[in-house]
Amino acid sequence: MPRSAPIRDPQSSGLDRQKAPEVQRTGDERKPTAMKIVRFEHAGRIHWGQWVEEGFALRIEGDLVGDYRVTDERLPIGRLLAPLVPTDILCIGLNYREHARESNSQVPEHPMLFIKASNALNNPFDPIAVPRLTGDVDYEGELAVVIGKSAKHVPRERALDHVLGYTIANDVSARDWQREKRLGGGQFARGKSFDGFCPLGPCLVTPDEVPDPNNLRLRTLLNGQVMQDHTTADMIFDVPALIASLSSTMTLRPGAVILTGTPQGVGFARTPPVWLRPGDTIVVEIERLGRLENPVGREA
Repeated sequence: MPRSAPIRDPQSSGLDRQKAPEVQRTGDERKPTAMKIVRFEHAGRIHWGQWVEEGFALRIEGDLVGDYRVTDERLPIGRLLAPLVPTDILCIGLNYREHARESNSQVPEHPMLFIKASNALNNPFDPIAVPRLTGDVDYEGELAVVIGKSAKHVPRERALDHVLGYTIANDVSARDWQREKRLGGGQFARGKSFDGFCPLGPCLVTPDEVPDPNNLRLRTLLNGQVMQDHTTADMIFDVPALIASLSSTMTLRPGAVILTGTPQGVGFARTPPVWLRPGDTIVVEIERLGRLENPVGREA
């Protein structure tokens, strides 16, 4: 979709079609009990807003990981952006049993962490550029968890208290750099961190709308063909377990994004392998969260 195209409802997908939540007024502030938050360009500036209907949002003042309020100012969404610029992009590998099996890997005993560089961040509808130095570009549809308050040594039973919301990610991967020994022993982080290899969006959905992040249907479609169709219930380590584990060895900072792993159906495990090519369209849909769509282009 061209950047100038009208923005559709960021929640629209074949899995879930919801109306924006009602906003309750308390005193002089608008206090929504649940929100779908979009980040977007309007009149040359970047805003956060509460999505209210197709193409429009109520502007949000303040800091999403601090104090903020929803104003009465209704703005058109000129261009949809990733819902935040993460402080860290923390990724979990092999977190679905069938994906571990298709990867010919053992089911891990502990969460397997890798990190994507910040340059990998990409917006909904912006192209994923196939780099000059790889042709083996793969998709990975994933649930992404956004941390809202600092977390260190957090027990499992309090883990979700630290969640700001949920969004959709595509953990795009250059499999040759990730896996082949001829590239210096297998450059896992480099294979995951080419420019634009982490689309996020279309919005940040607050926990009020996602009572159980481990009970969501996830699908990935390549040019309309379903490639992944599974449920987050099959995670080896669920969202509370991931937050507890990661926070035991590092401080999870506000604004950190955790990519929770991908289910089976990735391109490299198919016969023959399926790679993203210029002209393709890749879509990730997650129940309650909406639809993340990106065209595929070529690096200039």
